[in-house]
Amino acid sequence: MEAVTLTGIARRVLDELLRSPYKTLEIRSARNVIALEKARELRMVFLTHETYQDVMAGTEGLLAELLKLESMEQRIPWEESDEREMTVCRAQVRLLGLGRIIEVKKRNTILVVKVREMLPHEMDIG
Repeated sequence: MEAVTLTGIARRVLDELLRSPYKTLEIRSARNVIALEKARELRMVFLTHETYQDVMAGTEGLLAELLKLESMEQRIPWEESDEREMTVCRAQVRLLGLGRIIEVKKRNTILVVKVREMLPHEMDIG
């Protein structure tokens, strides 16, 4: 199965998604916001706590279907100037299962991966 990778997701968020299969994630990382735009086409995301640089074949995470995606601009106070804007994406996902990457394709800054679904006893998220 092919999916767009969202990296650096907090373990707490992954645990919550395992407990409740439907969740709305608020994504602020610029790299993940760009990846979500690509995920609109594939409708599949692979969520992992690993950093972008550490994603490779064998990386484990959660495979989810992208149900809804909403982008918004937020203004946040900033120390060096009056204010800054940040793009935030709210992505509603449905957990499909556990997965392990078998192939990584880098498209610009987006990681599109082929994922093998795993059984719970195979998973080693610590």
